[in-house]
Amino acid sequence: MSTEFEVFDPARPYALAASVTLRPEPFGALVYDYATRRLSFLKTPLLVALVKELADSPNVTAALEAAAVPADEHHPYLRALAGLAEAGTIRQRTTE
Repeated sequence: MSTEFEVFDPARPYALAASVTLRPEPFGALVYDYATRRLSFLKTPLLVALVKELADSPNVTAALEAAAVPADEHHPYLRALAGLAEAGTIRQRTTE
């Protein structure tokens, strides 16, 4: 049985990858990865807030709540985070 999120697990803790920086912009943020030299975009301020919340949240579900993502929008934001994880922009972090 296949799930939509093969690698990304919303029950796990994530954070911005160490090689990635965000530059806030009115539309959201520019994302630059110093390791790959890849430039990409976070297209909404709410997605930026969510990505920032990841580092301080015990899991993605808690980050969605902390960033005040409306419940009916969780699925699209989870898809966006799964894409960021696949690209290496966010990484699963270990819990101590």
